[in-house]
Amino acid sequence: MKVGLLSDVHANLPALEAVLDDMPPVDSIVCAGDVVGYNPWPAECLVRVREVSAGTVRGNHDRTVETPERYRANRMAEAGLEHAKRELSTEGLAWLASLPRATWFADGRYHLVHSHPAPDREDAYVYPEEFPALDRHLDALADDAPDDAGGDRDSTGDRGSGGDFDGLVLGHTHVQGARSVDGRLVVNPGSVGQPRDGDPDAAYAVLDVDAGEVDLRRVAYDVDRVAEAVEREGLPERTGERLYRGE
Repeated sequence: MKVGLLSDVHANLPALEAVLDDMPPVDSIVCAGDVVGYNPWPAECLVRVREVSAGTVRGNHDRTVETPERYRANRMAEAGLEHAKRELSTEGLAWLASLPRATWFADGRYHLVHSHPAPDREDAYVYPEEFPALDRHLDALADDAPDDAGGDRDSTGDRGSGGDFDGLVLGHTHVQGARSVDGRLVVNPGSVGQPRDGDPDAAYAVLDVDAGEVDLRRVAYDVDRVAEAVEREGLPERTGERLYRGE
């Protein structure tokens, strides 16, 4: 089983189109949230993600699209949400509001969340170098894993079958990375629409569930098209400028 991993699309349609065109054959696609925000195409990206994703969780921008003033200290974020609130249909807003904070996919073998997996730390950033510190939170998640999760280990493994799981997928930092933490795979596929790891190419990943391996992938897209649309829609100039530098 192979699963395409998306996160932090942030209303960047050219980047999303490039990722979907570049993605090799997969059995399903999931999205770790923040479909909207910052960039000019919230409605189009929402429709496209709904079409392709078997599971999407809510990001902080998805959650606050109807209250953009909460990001008053960050004009780029506030302006992107104001734009999304104007552009999205009632149905689109309702879909965002209905998204879960977290979910399971791949027959319960992987947990999907936007930011920190602990409910009381929602919106906390977890960068790839901090993944090892998630060990106790991963152990806590095991108690909530579906009973039919395919987390069996062979006789040399540390964990048994049922109620365990193989890994965690999260986003939010816009920094791509993957690590094994106590035998579980932790993955951030990176940001489709606003990378912040110094690489301007759109980021995503392909997870091989059975092999327990992930392919972290990048693809170039038409940044000029986004920058021109940012200017046309009256969004902050830096929203487009930062895309050229992956910041």
